[in-house]
Amino acid sequence: MPDTRAPNAPTRRIGLHAVLVAASLVMVTPFVWQIITSLKTLSDATRVPPSILPGGHWENYGQVFGLLPFGHQFLNTVLMAAGRTVGQVLLCSMAAYAFARLRFPGKRLLFGVFLSVLMVPPQLFIIPQYQIMSSLGWLNSLQALIVPGLFSAFGVFLLRQFFLGLPRELEEAARLDGAGPLRIYWSIMLPLARPGLVALGVLVLLWSWNDLFWPLVVNTDPEQMTLSAGLASLQGQFQTNYPVLMAGSLLASLPVIAVFVFLQRQFIQGIAHTGIKG
Repeated sequence: MPDTRAPNAPTRRIGLHAVLVAASLVMVTPFVWQIITSLKTLSDATRVPPSILPGGHWENYGQVFGLLPFGHQFLNTVLMAAGRTVGQVLLCSMAAYAFARLRFPGKRLLFGVFLSVLMVPPQLFIIPQYQIMSSLGWLNSLQALIVPGLFSAFGVFLLRQFFLGLPRELEEAARLDGAGPLRIYWSIMLPLARPGLVALGVLVLLWSWNDLFWPLVVNTDPEQMTLSAGLASLQGQFQTNYPVLMAGSLLASLPVIAVFVFLQRQFIQGIAHTGIKG
């Protein structure tokens, strides 16, 4: 009986590539439009119908540094994102290892409580967190940006799934050699979980870099703001200079784009290996 599936394989492949190309164009179009708008004048950016070609007005990028303390806000954003990323990778990995490998009473119940936090909108924590920061005298400070984001239930869940997929033979061999739980976690499990750690680190970095609501609430001093909050202040009540806003947004996006491009292989590998075991 002749194989009727073979002639359809090239057609399916072409159709799949066509869908992927179309989806890629849809995803990259806003970024291209951002670049084009950042090189226009305000009149060109608000023209109807809109002009597609860029105007070559590179001075918009210079105006960003004149309207904002861009250097201070960039440093605040880097320190906030780095602090949150390091904190979540360390603390969430410790909690995830305990939930995945250690035995203690009430483990499943406690893990269920952790997962229930994911169903609560994060906006509900804003007022209690603000009151805590105010009582500690941390308003308009760097620690107010970092400390509330040092831990997340999602990070525990993600790394727990990764730890569950690691072979138990290595852990049992380490116990036979006299290693304790902390030694096993630090010297054996943590290096093996590197793809999962990178995946969580990239997600936390992107989330922290783009975080707007909390930095806008807790820090009102322009020199203590992050880039997201500083760029939001460029939007006027009656008029917004969209080319300058797009130029600033593009400058703020370049570091995280570079990090993702550099770590994309480890990120995809880490996400692919989670969820192997429940």
